[in-house]
Amino acid sequence: MNPSESRKIYLSENEDFSGSQSYGQRVVTPVRYSTDSRDIGWVEENVPCQSACPALTNIPAYIRMITEQRFGRSYELNRMANVLPGTLGRICSRPCEAKCRHGWPGNGEPVAICHLKRLAADFKSSGHRINESLFTPTGKRVAVIGAGPAGIAVAHDLSTLGHNVTIFEREERSGGMLSYGIPEFRLPRDILDVELQNAIRLGVELRTGTEVGVGEGQVRLSDLHAEFDAVLMASGAMEATPLPLRELGDGEDDPVRALENVEYGLDFLVELHRGEKKKVGKRVFVVGAGFTALDCARVARRLGGEEVTIHLRTTEEYIPVEKDEIFEAKREGVVIRGLRTPAALLTDDAGNFTGVRFVQNRLGGWRQNGRRAAIAIEGSEFEEECDTLLVAIGQRTINDYLDMKLDLDRWGSVAISDKGMTSVKGVFAAGDFVHGPTTVIEAIGHGRRIAVDMDTWLMGRERRKLVVKIEPVEEPLRERAFDFIPRQEMPTEETGKRFKGLTNEVEKGMELEEAYEEAKRCYLCYHRYTIDVDNCIYCRACIEVAPRDCIKLVEGVEIKEDGTYGNLLEASKWDQVGAIWIDNNQCIRCGACYMVCPTKCISITKNEMFYHDV
Repeated sequence: MNPSESRKIYLSENEDFSGSQSYGQRVVTPVRYSTDSRDIGWVEENVPCQSACPALTNIPAYIRMITEQRFGRSYELNRMANVLPGTLGRICSRPCEAKCRHGWPGNGEPVAICHLKRLAADFKSSGHRINESLFTPTGKRVAVIGAGPAGIAVAHDLSTLGHNVTIFEREERSGGMLSYGIPEFRLPRDILDVELQNAIRLGVELRTGTEVGVGEGQVRLSDLHAEFDAVLMASGAMEATPLPLRELGDGEDDPVRALENVEYGLDFLVELHRGEKKKVGKRVFVVGAGFTALDCARVARRLGGEEVTIHLRTTEEYIPVEKDEIFEAKREGVVIRGLRTPAALLTDDAGNFTGVRFVQNRLGGWRQNGRRAAIAIEGSEFEEECDTLLVAIGQRTINDYLDMKLDLDRWGSVAISDKGMTSVKGVFAAGDFVHGPTTVIEAIGHGRRIAVDMDTWLMGRERRKLVVKIEPVEEPLRERAFDFIPRQEMPTEETGKRFKGLTNEVEKGMELEEAYEEAKRCYLCYHRYTIDVDNCIYCRACIEVAPRDCIKLVEGVEIKEDGTYGNLLEASKWDQVGAIWIDNNQCIRCGACYMVCPTKCISITKNEMFYHDV
């Protein structure tokens, strides 16, 4: 084989490589795909952004492609994991950025990962070709209930695996909450529609306006179960959580549905995006603390609300949305009031809605979901007047449309096994329908894992598995100076121009020059620096040149029960030193150690984790 060529080697978890090193010479590592728990564990530990992404997006790789101005390749690396890159580049909840090593203490601000995802989608060639890895047709038929993010992700993956997929969607358009919940000024529908079509273009049949249920003219789950080889339920969490008023007696009607000018925020947004005309008064109250509440408030401003206020049970600090969303809402005039809970809805003598009676709260301890408890203060009730009330305190799943008995969990959602199957053989479930309201990226990530499980069950063997692709890197790809580049901010529309309708996109997209600077900030955490202890002469040159405490004298390395590496066991005396070891958790991939090593015993490999067809 030509030395410049590489070959693929499939590795077993049980294969022993302890004797594979040579003495006195550099070892050229071929490209290989590993399922070894040590390699998977290394990526999970040392590439925190990818581990934090529910879809396991290969973030360092797609950011690196932007520095090379290979936008199409960057887009495809995204699409391998999250199927809707241009969409998620606008509305993703960004769990990756919260874990970005660049945001750790002393490292500055996190890399603008989400904005760079959008840039790759925006700047790819107009003639860009989508790459798919396709299996031959299997003849298996799968029904998917719901065309939201989870259903679309499953349908896409199963179609690439050769199965015939039919989606049943009750609305007239696909997308679920992407189409009916998120306002167009955050997510333009032309971008969404193209990506949805690309996801199902490989023969997926989409039946819109078709509802699954037990009513007249509806399709029954039992019929789908009998007709198809497998069924996936992915209808999401599409019912608003009722407002629990303190002064509402048992058996009384829900006043939110009974009063004029009062409605649930979810219904408000869905009906708006179905094309219904919506009106708000001059003074609008929104109760809630999530993305839906923020969206309702910002929509209300665009519909003519002059005083729009969001009311929270706790405080702004604990709102589970991106800080950028809160900042933009405030720029648009939205006011946030904390530590208050609605106790009653007020009406006049004619029964018309006039305002809300609140009770004052104080912060309590931490709840299991990681948020602070809100404790009502007795005797602290107060009243405030408003014209319109939108309640957005959460969403929940419903399963009363099913004509088959399925086991439920303690929250009333359909229970599934670790392989995604419900208590009925051949019926699977994914996304918000299982977990309750989560985020788009979580729904897509869960859907793609369930698709792998469904394929394994349908075919009787695993055909797509999680692997780490390992290949050599010839030289460092970062410079120390990149660490001092400040975060580049997203340009936004002028505030005064935002209220001319509901479709004027607020975030305008980064320019190439700014995006290139931002992409250089990435630490490329998927690059692994390793010292060949057999060739190391312990000269300490690498330790002296390292800009951080990332190269250490160690006695050994802890091995966990699952076989992955644990903590480094540092040595304090030379007679205890077993090796000089690069702590990849602290390494900033500047390459200083590689350049100074006199014996060239430091090697660099690229370690990429993804689902691979086998």
